[in-house]
Amino acid sequence: MALALAQARAAMQQGEVPVGAVVVCNGQVVALGHNCPVGGHDPSAHAEMQALRAAAQALGNYRLPECELFVTLEPCVMCAGAIMHARIKRVVYGAADPKTGACGSVVDLFAEPRLNHHAEVVGGVMRDECVGILQSFFSERRAAARARRLAQASAADAADESSVPPSEASN
Repeated sequence: MALALAQARAAMQQGEVPVGAVVVCNGQVVALGHNCPVGGHDPSAHAEMQALRAAAQALGNYRLPECELFVTLEPCVMCAGAIMHARIKRVVYGAADPKTGACGSVVDLFAEPRLNHHAEVVGGVMRDECVGILQSFFSERRAAARARRLAQASAADAADESSVPPSEASN
């Protein structure tokens, strides 16, 4: 999970939501990934998808039945579907995702008996660190948005004051 957190930090440095993923096969790291949908203009460029694509290329097979996926945030429905198609044997995540989590927070696709693949799922690994990086990122974004709004309001006020004719300003 420490490697996944390092990937999350790389995403954050690029202005992306800080989520990182690592694929491990038989105890060996075979692929890394981090969020890059904004920079890549790709809605599917989640950390898990990036890591799964890289692992499939590295191992020469889109099926990854001996592999485990470590990810800092609970996978969404899209990523859970790709994990199932890849036949990942175990998913380990750090932070639960109460808005889009597909491993039990919103839905639990891996427990759905009508689906044909059921990876083992372990949540809460290095939870505090994984939650912390996400909270820090969103806190910084909110602060930056507030600062932009204040700067825009100040600029608008200054523009309003400068557009008042001098004869009216003295009244």
